[in-house]
Parts: sequence; C-alpha cells; structure tokens
Amino acid sequence: MIRVYSGLVRAFTIRAHEEALDLGVSEVDPHPIDADDVLVEVYFSGVNFKDAMVAEPASRVRRVSDLVGGVDAAGVITESRVPGLEPGTPVAVHGGDLGVARDGGFAEYVYAPARYLSPLAGALSPRSAMIIGTAGVSAMASVLALEDHGVDPDGEILVTGATGGVGSMAVTLLAARGYRVVASTGSPDQADWLRERGASRVIAREEVSDRPGRVLGSELWAGAVDCIGGEMLGNVLRTLRYGAAVSATGLVAGADLVTTVYPFITRNVALLGIDVVESPPATRQRVWTALAALVPTIDLDPLVDSVIPLEGIPAALETVRRGATRGRILVDPTARARA
Repeated sequence: MIRVYSGLVRAFTIRAHEEALDLGVSEVDPHPIDADDVLVEVYFSGVNFKDAMVAEPASRVRRVSDLVGGVDAAGVITESRVPGLEPGTPVAVHGGDLGVARDGGFAEYVYAPARYLSPLAGALSPRSAMIIGTAGVSAMASVLALEDHGVDPDGEILVTGATGGVGSMAVTLLAARGYRVVASTGSPDQADWLRERGASRVIAREEVSDRPGRVLGSELWAGAVDCIGGEMLGNVLRTLRYGAAVSATGLVAGADLVTTVYPFITRNVALLGIDVVESPPATRQRVWTALAALVPTIDLDPLVDSVIPLEGIPAALETVRRGATRGRILVDPTARARA
C-alpha cells in the first residue's frame, strides 16, 4: 500500500559547518529539481562505502554542504509524469548525484531523475533489490564484464574483500553462474560463511601476493573481481593467467595503483574499470535483468548484515569504514530507534 506523501518526511541529514559535520535525523521537505524527477516512497536503502566517504568532514566526494545521505534506495513510485514509470511501479534508485550532490535515499521519500530509476521485474522486490543494492549492481556488472572479456569457465575466479557488500555479492553471483570462486578476506572467522555463499576456497588476503620479489607472480586466476584497490589490485594483476582480466570496483585500500607493464604486455591481461554511477540505461537494464534471472536461485537473506533505523546510520557508517560488515546493512526509514 502506497502511503500518501504529505510534505515533511524523516531523513538522515548531513550538514557541514566549516570543518565540523552534523549527522542526525531531521524532518525535511523533498522537492523536485529536474523536469523528469520522480517521487519514490522508500521501503529500504543500504549503507555503502561511498556513503561513509560522503559523511566525512573533509569529504572529497560530497559536493554540497547540506543534503540527505544515501546513494541508493528501493521502493515504489508515488508521483511520476514519465511514460513507463507509473505510480505503483517498484523501482531501484541509484547513481548520478544521488546522496552526493542532491538528497539521497536515507529518507521516507526521495525525488530522483528518471534515468536513476530501474523498474524491478520478476522476483525482485524493493527489499531484495536493496540487499543487492549498488554493491550487487557493481558485482553483477563486474561478472558481466569478465564474461564479455571471455573468462575461462574452468579456471578459478578470485574475489578480494569477499565479506564486504560488493565482494559477498560477487562470490554469490559467480557461484550461482557456475564458476569456481576463491574468496580472499581479512576476516578468517568468516570462512564458513563465505563457503555457504558459494566459495570453493577461502584464502587470507596475504595469500594473493605470490613471488613478491619478481615482477610477475605465478599464473593463478582465470579472472578476478577486486573490491580493494591499492596494493591488492597490483598483486592481482601480477597473478592473473595469460589472457585473463580483473574487474576493479573499489578503493578501500587506497586509490594509488603500483604495478608494471609486464602483466599487460607479457600475459595479455586486462584491467576492466566498473562504473555504476553514470552507466547508461541500457547497461543498467542489462545488469538488473541478469540479477532478476538469478534471484530465484539465491538465498539473499544471509547477505543481510543488519536492518537499522535512520538513527543507526552513524554507527553503520563507522562499521563500513572499518570493513567490519558481513554483507549489506539495510536501512528501514519507517522504523524507529528504541529509546
């Protein structure tokens, strides 16, 4: 049932004052910005690493001083003048300036341009769409990029940062598509959980580095999804098999990449950058169609780290910064924190 939008709504707001930052729950009055803005009643949103970057005092990601946070959300369209996006349609909302330069999904309602909306089909509900979230879209886009490159289906596929949002979804999706997945993690106590998600092997993050004294390591991986960046990505490139590729989705370990040309010119490997922020509608539709086909075969519930109210977002952001999540943290904007 669609609730009637009545003006003021509860939202998690970020307000910057010089070098200080106020984070909290406030009442705001959403309003459209673009001519094709669509009003969506938010059922769930998710906490992403990008949200943590936005909510930093000296953020290089946030582009305005005051806004409602949340780079993704899912719910049902309440108001729309856009053909094909009718009221009552369940949608996922993500990308562009959402939660970065305009109000995002940490609210009971959000206005978003039509190009940020993806109608949900088949078994995809707003809840399942947010368990998938931007992290799952990144993971699915990474899998499709590897397949487009021609990944060897008989080889092992490495996933780094495997207990995080993108990593755990990548493990799950790759396994569901029949690949042998090796999950790399800095949380060895989560090995059984990763095997339950479909990993055939679990290794420590230090094991990705092979023959560190040489410019190239052993040829280990038929492909990889790297959610870490920094030194880890360099180690992955050194250990790809001839003709393999790595999809790069994250920079938790840093934005610098230290490598050599050897992997590229002697092993013919490829570095595939994955962007789901400004991806065109056709790409979004391809990803969500692939996800809808897999959802009936996957148990998504174990990928939920927790479900929190708006008041729980500050603590969740810190958890994400530490890399201490196991799957996705969902936000229910209608829930209330216990006194």
